[in-house]
Amino acid sequence: MLTVRQIDRFWNERQYEKLFGALTEFRPEGAFRVSIDGGRAVPAAAMALIRLEELSQAHVPLYGRLVRALLASQNHNDGGWGDPVVTALCLRALMNGRGHGVAVERGLDFLAELQKPEGIWPDVPIRRMAGDAYASAFILYQLGDKSLFRQAVRFDDAVEWFTRNDRKLDAESRRWWGHAGTRCRMWAAPGVSSNVLELVN
Repeated sequence: MLTVRQIDRFWNERQYEKLFGALTEFRPEGAFRVSIDGGRAVPAAAMALIRLEELSQAHVPLYGRLVRALLASQNHNDGGWGDPVVTALCLRALMNGRGHGVAVERGLDFLAELQKPEGIWPDVPIRRMAGDAYASAFILYQLGDKSLFRQAVRFDDAVEWFTRNDRKLDAESRRWWGHAGTRCRMWAAPGVSSNVLELVN
């Protein structure tokens, strides 16, 4: 795992691809196909913030620079950071340490607006696109334990969708739902959580 000094060096040298790869090498996020349409700077900044928080290094100057980079890259029109997956990663980074504020509210509104009637999210920021189990499981993995997220979206609908469709999921989506279900099951409504517990275990 990277040290603060290594993260700072990669960031200052704009080696975002290397930074993101090194930060996710031994994490579940390393196996996820994160969109790079907008480049790796935003996902790298989000993962670096998450890592600095884990190292209890929120006081270092780099932390503030990374937060400012995320805030500057937020879409002023819709409140997201490109696709729903990158938005979830950015929100998790900003919500660490009880983070909140307008940027978080706008990002949560973005996810709430994109959520499909059945409870899952598309993998692109277009509401009319079909829901995507893979992207949705990643979103739940990143944010399912955050109360602001659970209040902003139809959390129980998402968990219920996965509960009903677990056996139909492809292997990658099922693996991500396994990670997410572990985090989500304690927060779902009582009737939903027992079903999730049964499926995940």
